[in-house]
Amino acid sequence: MRLLRKIHFSLIALLIVNVAGAQGKPASGKEVVTGKINGAEITINYGSPSVKGREIWGTLVPFDQVWRAGANDATTFETNKDITIEGRKLPAGKYSFFVIPNKKECIIIFNKEAKQWGAYKYKEQDDQLRVTVKPQAVNTSTEKLVYHINANSVVLSWGNWNIPVVVK
Repeated sequence: MRLLRKIHFSLIALLIVNVAGAQGKPASGKEVVTGKINGAEITINYGSPSVKGREIWGTLVPFDQVWRAGANDATTFETNKDITIEGRKLPAGKYSFFVIPNKKECIIIFNKEAKQWGAYKYKEQDDQLRVTVKPQAVNTSTEKLVYHINANSVVLSWGNWNIPVVVK
């Protein structure tokens, strides 16, 4: 009888631990991409959501509103050297990275407050730099949001869009 109680207690405890652990896992995994552009090391930390059959641009990610450029915590962009973004200087440092998407253009934002949850406490007065770029519609869909660091650009790819940002 005691053995049966111990087995029941162990199974219940195991079930509780599994349920509690499953609830703490975010649906969008954390990702990090690192690369070099003209000697500057760039690191981007972001949550990588999936499309899951949803319409992304203009629906899940509304047009003309600040978006965290990923999931969960705000995406961060870090450079160990001064660089230029779309021809404008960005000092070395760590920034939160936001996008204001639109069909015709996207505003790319580097904000001095690097540690933020989403865009809920975003303050425009803390922007270090804002630049405007053109999104590119693509024929193939990228299921999970991903950032690519190329020889002279950073590209956000998700759904049927690429958002390239020239970096020197």
